[in-house]
Amino acid sequence: MIQPPDILTLAHKQPVMQDELVLLQEKERQIPGSVQYVIKRYSKHPQWSFDDLGMMVYHYKKEEPKENYLELRFCVAGNVYCKQKDMECDQCKMNASRGCAERTESVDILSFRFSAVHLSQFVKQIRSNTTVSEEILNFKHPSSFSKILSLCGRTRMVLEAFLNHTYTGSMENIYINAQTQMLLLYSLECMLGEKEVETFQCKFLANEADREKIVKAREILLQHIGEPLTIKELSRKVAINECYLKKGFKEMFGTTIFDFYQSQRMEHARYLLYEKALSVTDVSVMLGYSSISHFSTAFKKHTGLKPCELLFH
Repeated sequence: MIQPPDILTLAHKQPVMQDELVLLQEKERQIPGSVQYVIKRYSKHPQWSFDDLGMMVYHYKKEEPKENYLELRFCVAGNVYCKQKDMECDQCKMNASRGCAERTESVDILSFRFSAVHLSQFVKQIRSNTTVSEEILNFKHPSSFSKILSLCGRTRMVLEAFLNHTYTGSMENIYINAQTQMLLLYSLECMLGEKEVETFQCKFLANEADREKIVKAREILLQHIGEPLTIKELSRKVAINECYLKKGFKEMFGTTIFDFYQSQRMEHARYLLYEKALSVTDVSVMLGYSSISHFSTAFKKHTGLKPCELLFH
């Protein structure tokens, strides 16, 4: 098994002792078949100097394909964190955070691991224009490797959203599922050498207002994960015609509206079944399915498992 270097040590340019680290916050998710992630936020010592870094770890075992995985690791320094984040202190509520005694700079370490099975569920949705990207996503590259790279602007924006969003419960899971997919897309494009400057085939996307409408459409889909919307309804909500909506969504997010929505529904279903221990009947109703059989068919198509089989993996 490949043993990549510690990203915290690389970002600091020298070893960091564990007893020097003060953990402020930690989040972890380990749902079978889904993306596994760990986010740790540490207090930043005033004398520490860190670079923002990304690392791609590609683990390949020809004889044991089930053990294949792709991992993205990140170190982001310099965020300002309020120790009373869950119930923000009075000074922060009054936008006087500079004088807040509870504020501290942080060093954030994020790790996202994608199994070969998980990647295969939406590999066709990823806009992979280079041979290297296709090899990695399909685990055709013949040997393991780790690669240290700087962060591009779009990847940095997704990481900031991970660290600073205010969603909780089910909405947090829906949001993180969607952002994780974008993180993978942007990381592959930026890390593997594709141009960060966006040039759009759809000319109307050169207009910032139209791009914002496409982004808003994506947000609405996530907010209505249990209330399926038609393309016509969605286009009316964001005030853009259906053709532009479909073409713009595919170009900006590398997937069709239906495939994106279906993928997010099934990932949320996995969370509700495994983490919340809800019944198959309850989950199918919550996600807007007319029958359990339709839900079960869709779930198996996406995950390779029947809903009732999830707990045994």
